[in-house]
Amino acid sequence: MFASVLLSAALLAQEPTVELPRELDRVLTDYETAWAARDAKALAALFAEDGFVLPGGQPPVRGRAAIAHYYQGHGGPLSLRAIAYATEGQVGYILGGYAGEKGKEDDGKFTLTLRKDASGKWWIFSDMDNSNRRSQ
Repeated sequence: MFASVLLSAALLAQEPTVELPRELDRVLTDYETAWAARDAKALAALFAEDGFVLPGGQPPVRGRAAIAHYYQGHGGPLSLRAIAYATEGQVGYILGGYAGEKGKEDDGKFTLTLRKDASGKWWIFSDMDNSNRRSQ
């Protein structure tokens, strides 16, 4: 019993938030803004032209037009926080947690893979997330 209590507490612990460089933080804040506005076109515009959304239980969604169509009707309150990131040349990633409100316990986690264009702007190449809640 004691071991299961310790395991449960360890599973509930959140990874600490890390501060992102401004150009990567912009990706998250623009995502939050578009999601909160339920603006599928603005959300899709954050993706590389050939980017992907990798939804659970469904095939990949590829390309801005398909991503905009996929995100129609989605959105609402969202707070994203980074728990890890790295960049190397023209590629990078952000791992993080999401919640409906800043400062609340994470509802789920995400991974964004990123690609930088010739002008230095970072684009989302792939977006994958899943809930912290078990399906019933």
